Amino acid sequence: MKKIGLSLLLVLGISIFSRGQLRIALAGGGHQSTVIETNNQPSWNDIKDNYKGRTGIHLGFVADLQFGMNSNFYFQPGVLYYNKGRKFDQQFDPASSTIISQKSTQYINYIDVPLNIVRKFGKKTKFLVGAGPYASFFFNGEETSQTITQTGVSQSDENNDLPVGKKPGQYEVLNFGVNGLIGVEFGRVFLTANYSRGLNDFYTAKDYEGTFKHQVIGFTLGVFLGKPVAIEKVKDKDRDGIPDDRDSCKIEAGPAITNGCPDADSDGIADTKDECPTEPGTLATKGCPDKDGDAVADKDDKCPDVKGPQSNNGCPVADKDSDGVTDDIDRCPDVAGVSRYNGCPVPDTDKDGINDENDKCPTQAGLTKYNGCPIPDTDSDGINDEEDKCPAEKGLKENNGCPEIKKDIIDKVNFAAQRIQFEHAKADLLPESIKVLDDIVKILKENTSINVLIEGHTSNDGIYAANMILSENRANRVKSYFESKGIEASRLTTKGYGPNQPLNTGKSAAAKSQNRRVELKLSN
Repeated sequence: MKKIGLSLLLVLGISIFSRGQLRIALAGGGHQSTVIETNNQPSWNDIKDNYKGRTGIHLGFVADLQFGMNSNFYFQPGVLYYNKGRKFDQQFDPASSTIISQKSTQYINYIDVPLNIVRKFGKKTKFLVGAGPYASFFFNGEETSQTITQTGVSQSDENNDLPVGKKPGQYEVLNFGVNGLIGVEFGRVFLTANYSRGLNDFYTAKDYEGTFKHQVIGFTLGVFLGKPVAIEKVKDKDRDGIPDDRDSCKIEAGPAITNGCPDADSDGIADTKDECPTEPGTLATKGCPDKDGDAVADKDDKCPDVKGPQSNNGCPVADKDSDGVTDDIDRCPDVAGVSRYNGCPVPDTDKDGINDENDKCPTQAGLTKYNGCPIPDTDSDGINDEEDKCPAEKGLKENNGCPEIKKDIIDKVNFAAQRIQFEHAKADLLPESIKVLDDIVKILKENTSINVLIEGHTSNDGIYAANMILSENRANRVKSYFESKGIEASRLTTKGYGPNQPLNTGKSAAAKSQNRRVELKLSN
């Protein structure tokens, strides 16, 4: 029916407008758009006056096609970009509400196609009256909302990607309605007042039932471009609405889709090319029916109700591993895989259990936590970072990846440690010990990978338990001093040995003095 209707419309258009004149105008103007809404909300009468129209513009082209050389009637189709929609603004009493105002907009833009019949009166200056239907195609739009409270903006939303469709909250792709115009035309310029009203709902509300129709009132200024073009009568021997110069079958009527050739089953394939001219079919099957849509005509399809490839006579191909890749093209038919690898699993080249798509080192076996790469060796000393206590410095395996502590550093620290002195039977450092400790601090700051074990020792004079406490306190006192100078506590460890590790038998006063000491053991 659609094809017949289009053909008749084309025939009518050719017969009506033959021997007329055609002009094209650039047209545009301003307008006020409103939304005519009805709904079942109890509060609608209280808030409907808060909705206002949207001021917008329209711009595009309008054709002016004379019905005949001496006719005062014209067909004026057009294509114009139109702003439509509305806005909402409600104010509240601050004395009774924390909300000051609520505002929102519902702005939609369309491509309008008006189809007006216009009657012109006069000769030089012409008076115009016209009307007709229009179609309106959704182009884009936006929705905004804002709530302002006494403390500021509490909520603000904006949507620039409006959904289209017939579901709640969506906008219709196609609107239609009627419009009318009245105005004047002088020379190549015309000025009209315009009115249009939608006939179908352009929107479906989310939370309630209602109707939504556009209404537009505005003006249009147009300027005709160039000189009028005369339209000559078109030859159409078979009267099918297809001009003979484009009609492949000039003496047999047919639809435009088949270039004017007969199409008995109306499937869009000319009978001369249709292998099943009395049964509607598809182009892929040369005009023959194809119930399962697999591009294999039912007459040749051994499984006409189930899709299948032509290579298998229209029947489905087995998929043993159920991976969605049929066995005829599955390179791994017994193992489930993915289509991009022709039915095979994602490969794991290095066999580390991490497939190549997720493996950053697909040719080297690695670990999941390193994205399939081996454990890194930041300092390239042959000891991976998980085992390397000095991962940023090259070192020795026997030294846990840390560089060997130089002998001169050990000697300097040992020499300095021998000069650390405390008050008799106390953990208080003597003043002369401060410079010694500062020298050690300097060494530790220059060698940040070195850790220190601070050992406290006493002679065997006095009570054993007290000596143990004293040795621990002296070691902790040295540690506290190092920390106060910026050495990290994590690098320092203390241990009090009391009299348990003497350097000598401690029988003389001099020997006992040697046993009262602090030793510093360095490590990485």
